[in-house]
Amino acid sequence: MRSKKNNKPHGEHWALVETPTVPDWEAAHIFLEVARCGSFRAAAQKLGQSVNALRRKIDQFEKEMDVPLLSRHVNGVKLTDEGTKIFTAAQQMETASFDLLQARNISEKQIEGEVRLSITEGMGTGWLLPQLAEFQRANPRLVMNLRCESRPADLLRLEADIAIQLQRPKTPDLKVVKLGRLHMMFFAAKSYLDAHGYPTSVSDLAKHRFVVLSNDAGSWENFYRKIFTEFSPTDLVVLRNNVSSTHFWSVVEGMGIGALPSYVQAVGAGLVPLEIDFDTRIDIWLTYRSEAKRIARIRRTIEWLIQAYDPRRFPWFRDEFIHPDRFAEIYKGGTLKSALSTSR
Repeated sequence: MRSKKNNKPHGEHWALVETPTVPDWEAAHIFLEVARCGSFRAAAQKLGQSVNALRRKIDQFEKEMDVPLLSRHVNGVKLTDEGTKIFTAAQQMETASFDLLQARNISEKQIEGEVRLSITEGMGTGWLLPQLAEFQRANPRLVMNLRCESRPADLLRLEADIAIQLQRPKTPDLKVVKLGRLHMMFFAAKSYLDAHGYPTSVSDLAKHRFVVLSNDAGSWENFYRKIFTEFSPTDLVVLRNNVSSTHFWSVVEGMGIGALPSYVQAVGAGLVPLEIDFDTRIDIWLTYRSEAKRIARIRRTIEWLIQAYDPRRFPWFRDEFIHPDRFAEIYKGGTLKSALSTSR
């Protein structure tokens, strides 16, 4: 068998051929202006640069294009045949750049597309959803994708664009804003109090029934043990569930006493806040990826969320506890709506 000869010349190496690169737009723009003005001096006045700076830029541009673009003469400059072709192509680049800027401006003005918002089920249903209707009337082309779960979304894995959660994020790559504070209180339905009496102290609670919002970690037990130091809260619980709206309605239906955020009274809950020294405070955090705010629809949504939890407007989100009995006195806004309203 004849051996195959290697016909590749000695010392030859295979290499990738570099793809030609388009010169920068600044050089093409200067070339256009010099050609249009007919001289370096006139172009320098229009662009606010020195004549020598424009000449250096054109010389470099001609080297990159590897063809002479302008012929110089005493009265100014004139396009060469090659320069005329490059001039036409550069005009197309200019038009494309105008289209690019116009598309950006339209994108900034038209808030459209989907925003994925992660929020707890309680706040998503009880507070934010009714406020969302007005926001979407102002932004009809925006689609809100609500993810209502107890577990915060992983923003770095793009599970959501924005998150509202009750634990401050620890990831340094996220932007964090404190929206306000939840104040948890004991509430009961009037029907329950008529049947079981009105407790006025923690010791009185030992004679009552409780409904609790629980999770797999059993955090509700730790929560209630801080209150009931003299007896076990487990024996008092008649209903456990893991959904905030179900927990709310179990209190409304008179199944027992339950801990709820104070704002439920502001949205027409129709419950009775118990006069027991119990105010557990939980901060509300808004978080998002830093680059996400450059997107118009996400930026607009973030601005709206901050307004929707503004403690100056909504006293139940202030750091200091405001009793529900004072809401009507302090809150000066319009009537609030909620999916938790007990009016039927």
